[in-house]
Amino acid sequence: MRWQDPAPLPENNALQELGLTPRLSNFLLRRGIDSAAAARAFLDPQHAPPAPAFDLPDMEQAAARLKTTIREKQRILVWGDFDVDGQTSTALLVESLTALGAVVSYHIPNRQRESHGMRPEVLAKLLDERQPALILTCDTGSSAHEGIALAKSRGVEVIVTDHHELPAELPPADWLINPRRLPEDHLLASLAGVGVAFKLAEALGAETTSLLDLAALGLVADVALLRGETRALVQRGLKVLQATPRPGLLAMLALAEVKAATLTESGIGFSLAPRLNALGRLSDATPAVELLTTRDETRARLLAQTLEELNLQRRHLTRQVTAGVESLLRQSPDLLSEPAIVLHHPDWPNGILGIAANHLAERYQKPVILFCGADPLRGSARSVDGIHITNAIAACSLAPNSFGGHPMAAGLALPAAELENFRRALGRAIEAQGGARREPSLQIDEWLPLSEISLDLAREMEQLAPFGAGNPAPIFATRGLTLKQDINNFGKTREHRKIIVADDGGVEQSLLWWGGADEAAPEGRFDVAYTLHAGSWKGQIQLTLELTAWRPGAESPLEVHSALEAIDLRGAPDPQTALTGWQNSAPEALLWAEGDEHKTLPGATNRQKLSRAATLLIWTTPPDGETLRRALETVQPRRVVIFGQAPAAPEAGQFLRLLAGKINFVLRQKNGQTSLSELAAACAQTETAIRWGVKWLEAGGQL
Repeated sequence: MRWQDPAPLPENNALQELGLTPRLSNFLLRRGIDSAAAARAFLDPQHAPPAPAFDLPDMEQAAARLKTTIREKQRILVWGDFDVDGQTSTALLVESLTALGAVVSYHIPNRQRESHGMRPEVLAKLLDERQPALILTCDTGSSAHEGIALAKSRGVEVIVTDHHELPAELPPADWLINPRRLPEDHLLASLAGVGVAFKLAEALGAETTSLLDLAALGLVADVALLRGETRALVQRGLKVLQATPRPGLLAMLALAEVKAATLTESGIGFSLAPRLNALGRLSDATPAVELLTTRDETRARLLAQTLEELNLQRRHLTRQVTAGVESLLRQSPDLLSEPAIVLHHPDWPNGILGIAANHLAERYQKPVILFCGADPLRGSARSVDGIHITNAIAACSLAPNSFGGHPMAAGLALPAAELENFRRALGRAIEAQGGARREPSLQIDEWLPLSEISLDLAREMEQLAPFGAGNPAPIFATRGLTLKQDINNFGKTREHRKIIVADDGGVEQSLLWWGGADEAAPEGRFDVAYTLHAGSWKGQIQLTLELTAWRPGAESPLEVHSALEAIDLRGAPDPQTALTGWQNSAPEALLWAEGDEHKTLPGATNRQKLSRAATLLIWTTPPDGETLRRALETVQPRRVVIFGQAPAAPEAGQFLRLLAGKINFVLRQKNGQTSLSELAAACAQTETAIRWGVKWLEAGGQL
């Protein structure tokens, strides 16, 4: 992964009148906020007036029809979805419509039996049983052609409120309220389903302040872009959530050991959303509406306990599916060189695929689609920044209405016989978006010495919150650290890690490494990237650093004799002839080469057998700065001749086969005795790469 340093900012005094610190002003400018008015709206939702609900196409006509339906006591059927966005949308509409005097019922599809959308056979039964005059969808419906056509044939009007991608042919709904019908820069363009439902309640004249907690919960859980009114709704909603009277939310927070008063968007993402999602993924999400709307504390506690047990099961199943994917990748490592990871297992639980795909997409920095079932296959896709996964799937010529989603996630169905064709077509579609050439990168916002990290700095940065899609938390980085202490298997689930790092001045800091228990610990000198948080622990506000990434660091300059002569022959037209000339003129010179070059060049030695010499001929490029540093300290040359020939850079599968071959040779010829350093020299790799390779081979049963 390439780390990108912050670009220099042109002089801009537009924010000076706000009295912000220079650092905070710079962070706003880097986010494209370059006026005092825009900064005020970004930092304080009181300065961000809401856009009119009637800016959404069809909103005015749909609201008028709903008012008539409510006044005439006609029945309304709210049709939701089973994820958190769908659950909160349904709860918000049921609560607001009931408060306005509507006769309302609701239905949330069962994920296992119905999947997303409006299944005609299920709808037909509900039309017979409940006799609605109007169907109101939320977080679904934009692609429900068959279901809507059925309702219309039975004389039932349909209002669709949704936020998913619009198909080429719109469904035959009477009114279709979807922010994707707006220009991309509109304040309402990034609303998720619950945001659209909130604006509908607003258009109906409902009291909406008490609904803000549901809006914030659904928007954060659905990873909506925190721009325009979406950001303002989350800001205002978090304030309501922190004082929520809803027994269901309070019961969930108590089981998660999170205090409502200090709840942030992170608490939603890691505590509330997974529990609600577990209900929809492993069971029936219908009770979520009761949990979110009930005023009965006893009932709320019972429902919350059910969610707690399902969430534990979800975590266990997620680990199983993720481990299964990793096992398949170890068996076929060449799959890692494809533009996307596409895998199938008939027994993977459908409700877990999206979570596992998300973990794997983050790990491998490429789109992941996991399928389960026999025929048809049902799949869940997750993507990475820069790859619109729904558009990529659309380019694969699937049957109409067999997929749906948005830029970062999608669901789809596929005939089993088409899996390989689909994998190839998807790869081409991602390559067309630039995915195959995309190098993962990490944007660093500021480099800091450890001595400048403080609780005050964390509080200053949290003025930019809430963080999420479209507004990531600032990433700081520090160079040249060493590991002082490694506390593995940290936390209740033993999945996490805590490391303590130090700089050359002896300043230390601890970092939390979420999900890092199975990762390789940093070695030697390294750089770290992290986010800062002013969190609450047992009633005390404390500073927390969360590790984002680490990389081997550029070593501090070597203290060498001033007479050291460096001769750079990396651009020599015939490096082999140049090497022969040097070996003839300086027969005492030490030739350093690694990988296959170590065997083919006469007189060459690798890093394991270096010794003191006046002249060092460096044939292959060292894999990292630490390896070069150690070599120079060992040889202590007065003259260095650099040829810098790049060793072969194998694909992941080739590297693992090469490493396996080296290890098998050791087992046969050296009584199984070797070292990371020896294997690294033989493969022309870093010791960290060898450590990872050994763990991979061991986990795959090849060692």
